[in-house]
Amino acid sequence: MFGLPDGVKACLFDMDGVVTQTAIVHAAAWKEMFDEFLSAHARSTGTQFVPFDAHAEYDACVDGKPRLDGTRSFLESRGIELPEGTPDDPPGTPTVYGLSNRKNDLVLAKLAAGGVQVYEGTVTYIRSVRGKGISTAIVSSSANTKQILDSAGLADLFDVRVDGLIAKERGLRGKPAPDTFLAAAEELHLTAAQAAVFEDALAGVEAGRAGHFARVIGVDRVGQAEELSQHGADVVVKDLAELLDKDAR
Repeated sequence: MFGLPDGVKACLFDMDGVVTQTAIVHAAAWKEMFDEFLSAHARSTGTQFVPFDAHAEYDACVDGKPRLDGTRSFLESRGIELPEGTPDDPPGTPTVYGLSNRKNDLVLAKLAAGGVQVYEGTVTYIRSVRGKGISTAIVSSSANTKQILDSAGLADLFDVRVDGLIAKERGLRGKPAPDTFLAAAEELHLTAAQAAVFEDALAGVEAGRAGHFARVIGVDRVGQAEELSQHGADVVVKDLAELLDKDAR
């Protein structure tokens, strides 16, 4: 039932791109921030400006990862070395923290301007599994998870929240490490073998596979079904409503 193996007692959902349509906002913010930096870096070093690729580099370097890890990963992929800086660095400062702070400011501004859209198929799926007594958790790298869920009116759909702030407090490694998903299962008093992971990011399905969860379901929003499978998804769907449709047949 619900596309899940017998014995699954919890569903662990990523937020951006699975529950809310904020992955699009994040991708736009990453591109705007990195293009600002790369343009200035090219001018100061006398090198060619190569814009951030909002598809290939977003998927490979930043999608699903904690903000600082995403910044570090992209800079490393380009062979650019910057100081780590401090959390108080002004947004846009050429440090890992400064660039990350600029990205967060852009996300918050974009969310404030456009509100939070949700994937109705996912919301229907969550309500359906909860109706059958299956627990649910939101597991996101975002430090803005609570605000986004509150804005979308979805906070009551989850028994447990493990987000970027909680991960920092507890010293949990970000995706593709499985720590945050494992922490959510533990809070629900369940093992990984009793829980399923729902992810749209390559780093996220890698985390699900690394944690040995009962099932890792990839949600393909951008035409990367094959890559999701290669990185650890057992099943790939375009929308979680497809899993309900299968039950109805």
